[in-house]
This record gives sequence, C-alpha cells and structure tokens, in this order.
Amino acid sequence: MDTALTIAGYTFDEGAGHPMTERLLRAAEEIWESYHKHPFVRGIADGSLAQDKFVFYMLQDYVYLIDYARVFAIGAAKAMDLEAMAYNGAMLRQIMDGEMDIHKGYMKRLGISEEEAAATVPSLDNLSYTSYMIRIAYEGGAAEAAVAILSCALSYEVIARQILRENPQADRHPFYGEWVQGYASDEYHAANLDIIRLTEKLTAGCTEEQKKKLDEIFINCSLYEGAFWDMAWEKRK
Repeated sequence: MDTALTIAGYTFDEGAGHPMTERLLRAAEEIWESYHKHPFVRGIADGSLAQDKFVFYMLQDYVYLIDYARVFAIGAAKAMDLEAMAYNGAMLRQIMDGEMDIHKGYMKRLGISEEEAAATVPSLDNLSYTSYMIRIAYEGGAAEAAVAILSCALSYEVIARQILRENPQADRHPFYGEWVQGYASDEYHAANLDIIRLTEKLTAGCTEEQKKKLDEIFINCSLYEGAFWDMAWEKRK
C-alpha cells in the first residue's frame, strides 16, 4: 500500500511522522505553487533561460550559500544535544564541499574564478534574506535555525523534480541539466530527509504559540525564495 504524502509539491517517503514539516508546507503551499510558474524557473525547465541571467543567479547563490552555511554553524552552537550538533556540522561541510561544487563547475566553464565569485557583492534581496535567516538563528534556538533553512532546502528539490516531471529530458540539457540533476538527485533528497528529521526532533515539544512563530519564519523564508527568483530574473542588484 502506497503511504506517500505530497504537500506543496514535496513528497514524503512515508505518510506520517513529520507533523511540523507538514504544517509548515501547508502554510506556504500557495507561495510554493508560484515558483513553478516563475519565468526564471520556466526558463531552466525548457532551456530558454538567457545564460547571463543564470550567471547572475549562480554568483548571487554562491555568496548566499556562504551565509546559509553560517546558519548551520549557529544551529550547531545552539544545539542542546550532540546529535543535533553533529548534524549541523555535517551539513555545514556538505554545503561547503558538496552543494557549492555545482556552482564551481559552472564557474569553471564560464571562466569565473573562486576569488571572483567570493568577491561578488550580494544584491539587496540576497542580503535581506540572509540577514533575516542569521538573525532568526541568533535570536532563536536550534529549532528556529532549522526552520529558517528548511524552505530553501526543500523548495529546490520540489522545483527540480517538477521540472523533470514536465520535461524528462531537462536533466540532459547541455547547460542547465547539471543544476536539475543536482537538486533532483537521490543524494539531495536524502540530505533533505535528514533536515526534516532534525526539524521534527527540535520542534517536538513546541507549544502552539511557538509553532505559530515557526510558521511565520517558514512563510517569510518562502517569500524570500520567491524574491530571489525575481532578483535573478531581473538581474536586480
């Protein structure tokens, strides 16, 4: 019997065991639906996206990931047990040594050095998003840090897998295929399952008032994700 559950486009392997994540996804479902209609995402899906827009996006996402990794570092410092501390540390390494490899591969093909990428000035949208996540992580606890991360992590998988459902050849595109492959991969899905498990562990004893605050964080980060796509499409600095 199939027990899979899909909310906001994210499919869980099992239909139970993640009440907080389900709640968060339901709260942002309408926002997440809009991602699939965005012209930047549509351009990746059908291969029509102008490469200069993608280059702008990749450079902005590269500097975004540096601060994204900092949220995991703060999460490790805020963790109340060794398991959560170890997980945040492992994810920090995975971002620095894994996810950034996608960006480094593109930059190598485009003739952009790591030094040039690291010197990229974050756009105001980018800076606002990362500043918000870092503030939430500093002011809250490990649970708030995990929820601030969750929207970006899960939405990229949802977007990439939806692209493949609509266009099964998208992962073979000579330029954008690597991006689709990376975020639609089983390895990326497995990493997201770990983030979900951590989120559920850290939020298990939350009161309704605390959950409403987590809803707010997740919705805000989901809105920031939409603004990030707008920024990339418009090359907005």
